[in-house]
Amino acid sequence: MGTSVFVVGIPLARLTVIVHPSLARTCKAKKTGRLRAKLKDDDDPLLQAAIHGASLRFQETFRPEPLFIDPYVGCFLPPNVEKDMEQYPPHYCLATKFIDDKLLSTMNHIDGLKQVVLLTDGMDTRPYRLSWPTSTIIFDISPESVFKRAAQKLEGVGAKIPKSCLFLHVPLESSDIQEILRRKGFNGNRPSIWVFQGLSVMTLADFDKLVSIVSSLAMKGCLFLGELPVWLAESEVGSKSSTKRWMDKLFMSNGFKVEMIHYGEVATNLGKELASSECEYILFVAEHLRFSDDQMETWRREFQRIEEDADEDGFEEL
Repeated sequence: MGTSVFVVGIPLARLTVIVHPSLARTCKAKKTGRLRAKLKDDDDPLLQAAIHGASLRFQETFRPEPLFIDPYVGCFLPPNVEKDMEQYPPHYCLATKFIDDKLLSTMNHIDGLKQVVLLTDGMDTRPYRLSWPTSTIIFDISPESVFKRAAQKLEGVGAKIPKSCLFLHVPLESSDIQEILRRKGFNGNRPSIWVFQGLSVMTLADFDKLVSIVSSLAMKGCLFLGELPVWLAESEVGSKSSTKRWMDKLFMSNGFKVEMIHYGEVATNLGKELASSECEYILFVAEHLRFSDDQMETWRREFQRIEEDADEDGFEEL
């Protein structure tokens, strides 16, 4: 039976998407029926990539049996968008569903997990469309220009964050992302969960820097999940056969134990077929094995206090 869907803010015509190849998703799936978007006035590749991702979520929303429903994604797209369905969901939508489910299941099973950090393209609607636990604080790290544009569109269609939750933005261009997160209330002595999807990285060094930031802020045991482009690995190792070793090395050097998730397994678990076995993205879940900087500082102060107390006791005995 089909699913009735209401999407806010859009009468829906075929779009022609012009997306920078280094930023846009280029999964090797069937091209027939793929929603495309043509940006007339905006040639910013970051904006184009964000709208491309939004177009995939829009198309998924209107499938007869969608993996998820994004009721706000239509406000990002030009008017007169035609719903032109493919037979199988793209890898991006499988990853989106996997991340949605992993996010909420983890938060509902870990006491005190109220901090979510989303590293996104600026048009991630998870803060608005997911059922967050009470008192969740959601941080979005994304390009400022794209985020501001998206926020205006979402406000225009009446999208609201749950009243019991807090949503805060940190511009990707910030000179010190760690410091701004702390100033906005992030606490490295409390559990958190981190998601990487949609955020464009230009070099391996850029991604490594982001993983290092997560490692510094996340408590031991916290999860970091998402998907990253295969070309990051291939630029380093030269072949897909070495990707697993490269992933292990990259993440372990920053204190994470990583597991690669196969899209085919995700599709099977959801009762779907995979359009293609090859995709230029890697889906992953990583567990942090180190203590955060805040944890280390807390314990350093405690040890210092214990030593000072011991010195005072020894002096009194003399």
